[in-house]
Amino acid sequence: MASIGFIGIGNMGRPMARNLLKAGHSLKAYDISPDALNYTVQVGATPAQSPKDAAEGVDFVITMLPTGAEARAVYLDSGVIAAAGADTVLIDSSTIDVDSARAVHKAAADAGIAMLDAPVSGGVSGAEAGALTFMCGGDPETFAKARPILGVMGKSLVHCGGPGLGQAAKICNNMVAGISMLALSESFVMGERLGLDRQTLFDVLSTSSGGSWVLQNMCPVAGPVPSAPANRDYEAAFSAALMAKDLRLSQASAQSSKTATPLGALAASLFTLHVNRGHGALDSTSIAKLVDGSD
Repeated sequence: MASIGFIGIGNMGRPMARNLLKAGHSLKAYDISPDALNYTVQVGATPAQSPKDAAEGVDFVITMLPTGAEARAVYLDSGVIAAAGADTVLIDSSTIDVDSARAVHKAAADAGIAMLDAPVSGGVSGAEAGALTFMCGGDPETFAKARPILGVMGKSLVHCGGPGLGQAAKICNNMVAGISMLALSESFVMGERLGLDRQTLFDVLSTSSGGSWVLQNMCPVAGPVPSAPANRDYEAAFSAALMAKDLRLSQASAQSSKTATPLGALAASLFTLHVNRGHGALDSTSIAKLVDGSD
């Protein structure tokens, strides 16, 4: 069993950390929120006093942080890279900009420390089930070392290429997801206004060319998918604020790569509008409220 430092015990980090503990790994955890940290300590983790403390004397360090700024701060300013041992593997599962991912990779490489950027897809339900998809950037040897740990938390482990390319894959994925949520919301709103029962429309879409993972798992209207956030007043599994952030990352990447992404740009604009209207804490599928005019 491995010793692991885990930094960032939020909605996603909590079930990921719990699955590592269930698998028998020892965990030294840190979060700026005492309540978040206490939850993980209660299920078996040892509390760390700082990010640096979490990184000392462990085989792996896993981070789950909100943005590139926090990732740079934790790895570069708070001493995680400096504290890591020569054989420690750093795994950043945050969703951040490619430039920040590559800056942290370079600092780790300069210190002789192996690292992966390894953002995830699957939401809180996937994290709880240990069924996340990990999109990994880094060298193949580091990916191979990390596989046993990632496999406890995910069922699909994909090596996407060199440093930063895990983040590139995640940004592309979430741009598709954001556009899909908007398209499905428009379809359900229009269908109802035309007189279609939403369950009937779901049955048609889910067995036709309009079907998708988003439809099957995150249907933006209440009823057809009982486990979807729409049935809980859009209690967040993946918040609208996080989707807006990821879509802004997609547009920054589109600009830097000189790629025209008009649908991605529109999705970024509409999710940002939805958040600015005070709905950032709701699930991202609550974009249906913007479409139907109820937000």
